[in-house]
Amino acid sequence: MQKWAYFFIAAGAALWGIISIFVQFLYASGFTPLQVVAIRAVSSALLLLGYIALTNRSLLKIQLRDIKYFIGTGIFSIVFFNWCYFTAIQETSVSVAAILLYTAPAFVTVLSRIVFKEWVTKKKMLALLVTFIGCSFVIGILPFADETISMYGMLVGVGSGFGYALYSIFGKFALAKYHTLTVTVYTFLIASLGILPVSGLENSVPLLLNWKVVGFSIGLGLFPTVLAYLLYTFGLSYVESSRASIVATVEPVVAALVGIVLFGDSLTPWQFLGILLVIAAVILIQEPVGKGRRGRRTGLST
Repeated sequence: MQKWAYFFIAAGAALWGIISIFVQFLYASGFTPLQVVAIRAVSSALLLLGYIALTNRSLLKIQLRDIKYFIGTGIFSIVFFNWCYFTAIQETSVSVAAILLYTAPAFVTVLSRIVFKEWVTKKKMLALLVTFIGCSFVIGILPFADETISMYGMLVGVGSGFGYALYSIFGKFALAKYHTLTVTVYTFLIASLGILPVSGLENSVPLLLNWKVVGFSIGLGLFPTVLAYLLYTFGLSYVESSRASIVATVEPVVAALVGIVLFGDSLTPWQFLGILLVIAAVILIQEPVGKGRRGRRTGLST
């Protein structure tokens, strides 16, 4: 199953990579970044609640003391990282924000060593380096960087990477006790409750009545959110957090391909090299099945 876990993680990350299709439409419709985060959280929570209500309501049962894990995944990760990421895009640029977001694997590796005692091996360090270089090529930071970044832009950009990393950490604790669906639904339910009061979405009700906006809002909640997080969270329950975060860096590769296919972007030789480097890092970080890693219930392998 561990072999398939890497596939599920990569598939989830690939779905994250198509998020620009939905977000760009909602921006063009007049929504602010914070409102788009709220739409993403609320639509995802409603879709998940509806599915679980029809299939297995017992998955909604949790112990009250465990709500702290979902505050971690919902508020400190989903809401915080999305706000930081969108702010970084405004303060710097899409490419700079993206590369700062993908400081996440480094944060996950360090935090996993502290929290889960996962070993920081030479293979992990090499994969992190290859991933960072590959992502830099894909989004255009390397080989010729001419961007100037404000201190605030840098801080919120790195903050997005830290917030992104926290999902893997808090998610591990939650997965030790609960089903993938339970973790995902409570993550977005609490994210919704946290962001709605400050999003200003109530001021854009007329926009929400447009049928195209409704369709793209549902799409945003379903494809790059619900399905993506279900696949990633399921895979995360079988592999180390640090390895999962490195595999998830296929996201900027998919995002680049979406830009090429749907928005007419061209693929430079450097971007092609970056894609190959990210794929190489994903292959490098995998381990042969049967190395004595723990099973799905604990998810705290070392």
